[in-house]
Amino acid sequence: MTENTQTPSSPTSELPTTYAPAEVEGKLYERWVERGYFEADAKSEKPPYAIVIPPPNVTGSLHLGHAFEHTLIDALTRRKRMQGYETLWQPGMDHAGIATQNVVERELAKEGKSRHDLGREAFVERVWHWKGESGGQISGQMRRLGDGVDWSRERFTMDEGLSEAVQTIFKKLYDDELIYRAERIINWCPRCLTAISDIEVEYQDDEGELVSIRYGEGDASIVVATTRAETMLGDTAVAVHPEDERYKHLVGTEIELPLTGRRIPVVADEHVDPEFGTGAVKVTPAHDPNDFEIGQRHNLPNLAVMDEHAIITAHGPFQGLDRLEARSAIVGALRAEGRIVAEKRPYTHSVGHCSRCKTTIEPRLSMQWWVKVGPLAKAAGDAVRNGEVKIHPQEMEKRYFDWVDNLHDWCISRQLWWGHRIPVWYGPNGEVVCVGPDEQPPTGEGWTQDTDVLDTWFSSGLWPFSTLGWPQQTDSLAKFYPNAVLVTGYDILFFWVARMMMFGLYAMDGTPPFHTIALHGMVRDERGKKMSKSFGNVVNPLDWMDKYGSDAVRFTLARGANPGVDVPIGEDWVQASSKFANKIWNATRFAMMNGATIEGELPPVEQLSATDRWILSRLNETVAQVDAYYEDYQFSKLSEALYHFAWDEVFDWYVELSKTTFFAGGEQAKVSGRVLGEVIDVMLRLLHPVVPFVTETLWTTLTGGESLVIADWPKDSGFRDAAAEAEIASVQSVITEVRRFRKEQGLQDGQKVPARLELGATGLGAHEAAIRQLLRLQPEGDSFSATATLPVAGGTVALDLSGTIDVAAERKRLTKDLGAAEKEKQQAEAKLGNEAFIAKAPDNVVDKIKGRLAKAEADIARLQAQLDGLPAA
Repeated sequence: MTENTQTPSSPTSELPTTYAPAEVEGKLYERWVERGYFEADAKSEKPPYAIVIPPPNVTGSLHLGHAFEHTLIDALTRRKRMQGYETLWQPGMDHAGIATQNVVERELAKEGKSRHDLGREAFVERVWHWKGESGGQISGQMRRLGDGVDWSRERFTMDEGLSEAVQTIFKKLYDDELIYRAERIINWCPRCLTAISDIEVEYQDDEGELVSIRYGEGDASIVVATTRAETMLGDTAVAVHPEDERYKHLVGTEIELPLTGRRIPVVADEHVDPEFGTGAVKVTPAHDPNDFEIGQRHNLPNLAVMDEHAIITAHGPFQGLDRLEARSAIVGALRAEGRIVAEKRPYTHSVGHCSRCKTTIEPRLSMQWWVKVGPLAKAAGDAVRNGEVKIHPQEMEKRYFDWVDNLHDWCISRQLWWGHRIPVWYGPNGEVVCVGPDEQPPTGEGWTQDTDVLDTWFSSGLWPFSTLGWPQQTDSLAKFYPNAVLVTGYDILFFWVARMMMFGLYAMDGTPPFHTIALHGMVRDERGKKMSKSFGNVVNPLDWMDKYGSDAVRFTLARGANPGVDVPIGEDWVQASSKFANKIWNATRFAMMNGATIEGELPPVEQLSATDRWILSRLNETVAQVDAYYEDYQFSKLSEALYHFAWDEVFDWYVELSKTTFFAGGEQAKVSGRVLGEVIDVMLRLLHPVVPFVTETLWTTLTGGESLVIADWPKDSGFRDAAAEAEIASVQSVITEVRRFRKEQGLQDGQKVPARLELGATGLGAHEAAIRQLLRLQPEGDSFSATATLPVAGGTVALDLSGTIDVAAERKRLTKDLGAAEKEKQQAEAKLGNEAFIAKAPDNVVDKIKGRLAKAEADIARLQAQLDGLPAA
């Protein structure tokens, strides 16, 4: 770096010598919001580009998963805004029924109260109060990250407009007989006291016990095995396969159910696998989904033996026991009667747990509301099959089809108080009335509203159009529906994406909610391990933002984002991204100090040096690459392309190669200053969507422009100069080769060495001054004596190393290395000359050996040239 010779009025006088993110980011973001840069105009004539935020829970705070996803969406929307699109990034939050109710109930418990002490209306008011006081802290954290959302449009899944949307679609589905009420087996959480959907059940391997129990006596007995002995109290049959010869004589008879005195039938059902276990299964229709189906086929009674808390309610000796207590007691009682044939403990098996509170799920027969998903799921599958909606990466389509093609009816009722209450009223004489948003509910004695609320995913499934004002036909709905793309994690492909597809196609006359579904992976720790509090590897992204700045966190996340693939991340990588942000700052500041400018038109090509033409050619190629990667959602590749262009080509090569021009001054310095200004201008525009803060500060200083947020996105001008690229590649080769030689000799980076450059015949003579400066090579002088000669890019570089190296020791070292290279060559040639080996060896092994041979030959040539260049002993 040279001293700053600019006047105090130069642009760089506005920039601190070092970049301090904390002093820049907050102020910049508030300026963007105040100026309305992120606000979308539904009446604009610009082409629309809309993305909805996957709504975070109102109970949540920013975690690395959020930061990752938001970085990708923000990059997309910032670029589209710069490209001239009317861009909407729609923000909002989900009311998170179970999670939010749990939070408020815990607060009440600290006061010695329960929600029942308050009553439903007062409890809901309490939740709204909590939401106003403590909920939604993630909104402020999103500002820290730099999310360019339209805050003027922020929505909440329980706000008035979205409540109208929920009631409207419920009524429409009900009238179309796609919503019904029925008693079915559901996943029940005894802690949250509500039904939860299949996708909210987390399975893990638990240690339990497998007990084999004999039902009946003698030849009329059957042995069944179970991990849930407590449910036997609710058995209403034993089932066997109809072709199982062992039990044919018992089908149609009854056997006694141990401990209860009840007699239950033996039924034949093809669901039973005769090869598994004893080939007989106990049937508990009220406590197992498969058993429920068997019960339906054989008209078996449904006998519930547990209440909502999973407390046993049947058979006196065990009444009042928790299910786990009852399990132990029942096994003990069966053992005492000699009914236990075999026991296996510990027995590891997969057990479902509530994703919210981790309590073991209890399958339970319950009257619930359901969506008949058959026609909805078919439409959602067809939209992808016929190309209306594309899933990226394409290999994720199979996972999507596996889900929507096999989707069971969706249980949408939840036994909570916080949420969208089901808009159905029951009359004193069995009447059932579904009420739309513009209808008055029935009144009078005996009329009551259903006490359940809707599954949170029911309202969030409307998100792409309810946030735009549906069911009202708003300007926003007309402008921004369907959305351009949905960016979300593959883990909620079933939770959320499939539901949005079903509801969007149904409510919006067959128009899907988005054209593309771009799926990303999960953020993991640097070892690829899932982040979990129990593992102690959870990272708060706000801590990293405090330490390194938001740009560093964003660039790290984007650089790791390969479509559909999990992202390992560690603090070292964030630190490296921080160095990159500082490099951008320091190098751009240096460039501005030394004449980089955007004033005036770019000089004509004939006035440009080869170095100028090279960097402009590389600039346009980078613009084209970055555009292609954006269109393919290849965030990692576009980040890598920008990183290497900025750091390697602009700062490490172009700026360094141009220093002699800048220092010399004159017209060529002005030309190169304009080129450098152009390159940095475009580079900052390209980087802005991923690292918005540092680029905004530098760009507004360089150009005097209002903001990068509303600046034009760069376009590939089509300029390419293959000759200049080849010429500079040769210069780079010369410099790289000599640098390697200097390092091998143990020379310090700043140590000057006399040298003679013979490059004229290669066309590189015009770059001699730059090469000498970068390599610390002095003119040869009168006493010059070449002690080493290097062949480089068709020319030679002769160095006078007298006084800097021990020639004898260097000859000895080179001779040793040459011998090793010749041995490597001989070994490779021997293998490649062995016809038997070549015939059997895989192609990749042969190719590897050929590579070794080529490298050995290159090493031999290089080492021999270095030896020949040393003075005689």
